Amino acid sequence: MPGIDFTVFKGSPNSGIVEAESHRDLPTGNQVLVKITHSGICGTDEHFKHADMALGHEGIAVVQQLGETVQGFQVGDIVGWGYIHKTCGSCSSCMAGNDNYCTYRALYGDTNLDQGSFGTHAIWDASWLFKIPSEIAPEHAAPLMCGGATVFTIIETYNIRPTDRVGVVGVGGLGHLAIQFLAKMGVRVVVFSNSHSKRAEALELGAAEFYPTEGVKELKIGAPLDHLIVTASFLPDWMLYLNVMSNMGSIYPLTISNEPLAIPTMPLLAQGIRFQGSVVASRAVHTKMLQFAAAHQVKPIIEHFPMTKAGVEEGMARLREGRMRYRGVLVA
Repeated sequence: MPGIDFTVFKGSPNSGIVEAESHRDLPTGNQVLVKITHSGICGTDEHFKHADMALGHEGIAVVQQLGETVQGFQVGDIVGWGYIHKTCGSCSSCMAGNDNYCTYRALYGDTNLDQGSFGTHAIWDASWLFKIPSEIAPEHAAPLMCGGATVFTIIETYNIRPTDRVGVVGVGGLGHLAIQFLAKMGVRVVVFSNSHSKRAEALELGAAEFYPTEGVKELKIGAPLDHLIVTASFLPDWMLYLNVMSNMGSIYPLTISNEPLAIPTMPLLAQGIRFQGSVVASRAVHTKMLQFAAAHQVKPIIEHFPMTKAGVEEGMARLREGRMRYRGVLVA
């Protein structure tokens, strides 16, 4: 069967980023061949840099060829994809509309190790491809495919309302998107950051209040928080924040860490506080996220890098060293 050869940028156990060739048969059934134009650089890519796999999962591409059963897409469409590649459609989670928790989901890092968004082409199942609204530039769409979806799914799934008072810990890759989504919903956004230098930017993004936390033993913020989204790169001092939560408030820790989640139980019990895990969005919520971003001009703050071995290495190094402001985007 004729196929396509394409370039990918892989991780490796000892050799850094490796430029390699991959091959796939041309699309059949519900598959779509895409030519990649942009890719976000996400913190999760850093976790796989030592794996022998194609990297990248915040992809934006142009549809080039369709399998015979694909519906809803045309050649030339601008599409994107994220962390989830495919779901079963028949398990209890899928049937309930929570396909992001599919029992048999195919995820970045587990499946399709021969292709990613760091490359020239890929072939994906159409079920987890998303049309990018024309109001969103491709370079801004890329970071929304995982970073944007991760924060928006909390807002949508756990019913954060415009009347709520919501805290965001960290003004970085996830935090600066959370601030924008929340503020443009009409939420009063309260931002916490280790760095005093983030104040002006947080307020410009839509925060109503800003509190630096470096060296602080007690937060004094007036009214308590209904929700707290933790996007910092490290786990915070939980007592600092438990003391400013409202009764029956919710905390959403998005920090990827191997450290135990050590939480004093008394405030949780006495106040009915909930710690809620969350992953990237279901297809329905992902589509709403793109619609909202298009309608309200939610734009990631980005840095551009070429879609080359050197560009991948430079972008990942900036992210690793904490110098990225705030999402890196590879451009073909």
